[in-house]
Amino acid sequence: MTEEPAVDNDTQGGQPDPQHSVARAQSGTSGSPDPDPRSAQDVGVIEVANVALRRWKLVAGIPLLAAVVAAVFSLIVRPSFTAATSFVPVAGSDRLQLPSGLGNIAGLASQFGFALGGNPGSPLFYRDLIGSRAIRDQMLLGWFADPRPLGDSAQLIDLLEIDGETLEERLEDGQKRLADLTAADLNRETGVIRVSVETHYPQLAADAANRYVTLLSRFNLETRRSNASERRAFIEQRLVAAEAELRDAEEELKGFLEQNRSYEASPQLRFRYERLQRQVSIKHEVLITLRRQYEEARIQEVNDTPLITVIDPAVAPEKRSSPRRKLLVIIAFVVGAAVGSAAALLRELVERARVRDAAEFAEMTSRWEALKAEVRGVVPWRRRQR
Repeated sequence: MTEEPAVDNDTQGGQPDPQHSVARAQSGTSGSPDPDPRSAQDVGVIEVANVALRRWKLVAGIPLLAAVVAAVFSLIVRPSFTAATSFVPVAGSDRLQLPSGLGNIAGLASQFGFALGGNPGSPLFYRDLIGSRAIRDQMLLGWFADPRPLGDSAQLIDLLEIDGETLEERLEDGQKRLADLTAADLNRETGVIRVSVETHYPQLAADAANRYVTLLSRFNLETRRSNASERRAFIEQRLVAAEAELRDAEEELKGFLEQNRSYEASPQLRFRYERLQRQVSIKHEVLITLRRQYEEARIQEVNDTPLITVIDPAVAPEKRSSPRRKLLVIIAFVVGAAVGSAAALLRELVERARVRDAAEFAEMTSRWEALKAEVRGVVPWRRRQR
């Protein structure tokens, strides 16, 4: 029995089979790189562009709608105006002075926010004083020109429309509101403090900013006068006591001289005389010093020289500070474009999943409908139970 020659599967009757040749070519090149010059990134970009073109209503409609809504909102919302004033504290004579060798160190430390030498009038002190409850309460209860139609004057707490059942509640809410509307910035290099106030009325913003400086100056003057009054009262008491001590020392020296007219001949009497004389001299010097300090305290008590130099007083602004319509529209458009693109891609993925996994998608849809029906049946029962 003779063997039959093997027949090539790729040939039929000596002729090559085209289908087997194509299959072999595909199997032979299955492990080789894709000859298509386009990369996967290029295909992804083209695919995203196709999705954007197919879903152009979402990609273009959502950002346009967001921009329109932002524009309408910026036109409806009440505009706000910001006014600012700047001032610098003036060095007062009632402050504790550092030795000359530490002056440069104190100046360097103040630039980093540290106050040396017990200086109560440092820029940091004024910046913190602006946010104190005492100053803000005076601001809220202060009277300002009413910018509203037919308005004469009103308290700031009313102009800011702070509601509450009691005055304490209104002041508490007004403290928070005023803290949001007020900003105090300090330039540590120059010591200049800038106070800005934002309200719905330009003139009210300027008046409020200037009122801050007035209250700070008043607080400084009253504090300085109070300290000077206490200092004057203390010095006055010491002055009365020093005068009595000097009289006693002089009487003791006088009695000694009357009893010992020839004290120079005795070393012991001469030593006692010199001691009494020193006591009189010391008491006299103390009395002179106290009298000088007493006069300075009286002058300081009535001194009304301000310790604040205003650089730029606040004026009513011509342009609003918010809302910034252009910026608001641009931000809304950019956010809308991102949301629209994400919605278009998500919808495309859902459509592809529906076609690719039709059975699973149909099962998910049916389960979702069953869940909604079950929820509709449970909610009315709970309402009836209530």
